Amino acid sequence: MTEKKPNSDARLIIICGLPGAGKTTLARQLEARLGAGRFSADDWMAALAIDLYDEESRARIEALQWALAQDLLKRGLKVIIEWGTWGRSERDALREGARRLGAVVELHYLSAPLEVLVQRVQRRGMESPPITREDMMRWAGMIEIPTEEELALFDPASDVCD
Repeated sequence: MTEKKPNSDARLIIICGLPGAGKTTLARQLEARLGAGRFSADDWMAALAIDLYDEESRARIEALQWALAQDLLKRGLKVIIEWGTWGRSERDALREGARRLGAVVELHYLSAPLEVLVQRVQRRGMESPPITREDMMRWAGMIEIPTEEELALFDPASDVCD
């Protein structure tokens, strides 16, 4: 499918990173500044009292959120996806899907030292069972950190993101 001519207002902002990297903080700031729709599977799962580690439910919620996000992008609106998006294939699919709708697409990768990530997630106390240092080390080995080549596929961040 070919990409549509960019709609100057439609914008998908993908926020990528491990737990505790600051994704939610940035997403909420952008949501307020841009008047964007923000989609967080963690928020929906917590509101519905679904275990945050329930991968099947997470996948269904993310699919529903992506369908809603695409509808908003078609309307020329701004959307923030705050799922972590650890895999390049997931980021590619979101970017390509949004571009087919004529949206500008930006990627924000957030990171912090391992000990900082562990301290942040322990302080927020959202997960049950709690995230451990060992969990974080394992996940740090799993995430596909965006390369310069991948980052070049995305549009520059809007001025309001600075």
